[in-house]
Parts: sequence; C-alpha cells; structure tokens
Amino acid sequence: MAKILQIVDCNAAVVGEYALPDNCFELEQGSQAVHECVVGFLAGQRAGTACTKTRGEVSGGGAKPFRQKGLGRARAGSSRSPLWTGGGVIFGPAPRSYAKKINKKVRQLALKRAFSERVEEDSVIVLDKIEFADGKTKSVKALLNALQLTGTGMIVVPEYTASLIKATGNLDDVVLRKAASVNVYELLRFSKLIFAKESLDILLKRMN
Repeated sequence: MAKILQIVDCNAAVVGEYALPDNCFELEQGSQAVHECVVGFLAGQRAGTACTKTRGEVSGGGAKPFRQKGLGRARAGSSRSPLWTGGGVIFGPAPRSYAKKINKKVRQLALKRAFSERVEEDSVIVLDKIEFADGKTKSVKALLNALQLTGTGMIVVPEYTASLIKATGNLDDVVLRKAASVNVYELLRFSKLIFAKESLDILLKRMN
C-alpha cells in the first residue's frame, strides 16, 4: 500500500495528497548502505592537504656536515636527515583524496532507506510550490513559522533561482538544496525536509 503525504501551501493549509510509490519506500534493508554513503560523503569532505617534506625535498643539506672519521661522532652525510632537527620527515602525510567509491545501486538503496525513515518520522513536508519572488528572508521565516519549524531544515527545490538563494542565504538553521544533488547525509542531518512537489518527483526518480 502506497504511503500518502499531504501537500500543503505556504500557509500550511492542506491542498492535496502525494502518493509515494512502493518501489521508493524501503525499511527492511539498506542500513549498511546508508552507513557506507554517510562515511563516503564525510570522507569526501576532507581537504586532504596535510603535507610534509622528505629529506630530498627539504632545502639545503647538500654539503657533508663534517668529515667521515676522526671526530668520534656518528657519520653523517646530510644535515637534512630525518634524525636531525630541521631534517625531513619519514613516512609523513602527503596531499591525497579521501573520496570513496560508492556503487550506484548502493547509493539508490541508501537514498530509499534514509528517505523512508524520515517519512516514518513525519519529518518530510511537501509544498505545492516554493517561491520567494521578493528574495527576502522574512518571507522564508513566515513560511517556516507557518510550518511550525523549530529545529534545522532543508528546503529542496527543482532548480536554484537568484531570489531563492538570496532569501535563504542569511538563515543559519536552514539550507537550500537542489533535488538532483541531495545526498543521504543531508536527508539524515536536518530535523525537517521541506520539498516542493516537483523536487520530490526528481528525488524519487533518482531512487530507481
């Protein structure tokens, strides 16, 4: 049996229903897929810019510090040896990418599972349309107050517009996302998910 979501307008009045197809609803499997996608997303956010120099990359050290014999000291060929202060680093970090490859079917399953869990928690709100033609933050706040949003939220739209970006840019607890780029981590991160009907259509297509 299909799951039914109510479609509301900007005043939180019910104006219709949205039936979620059975093939986009999954609560029996996919928890491991969700874990892999979240770990993969967070790994991909790492800068990977930590860098040290080996003895061959540290400047100087070309001349032998002192003669080989006769001083009673251990022999040394360079003042940039890792054993010396100012020398290179053995097996230090180098710039790298921490990104992980996630198979397409795993991502789709994870999207289904994460979205289904949020639907079960009544955390998904569907609007007939999301428009802030005046580009003002107070228009967004009026909508959030009508929806009784008290925590964090993600507004999902089909496409970005200049007025949408301007209206939501100054809100700390609310972010704007395009339906084609919403990921599993973001589905789980925010307390409420606010979808325009068209953007929910796009997300459901990504699950199949």
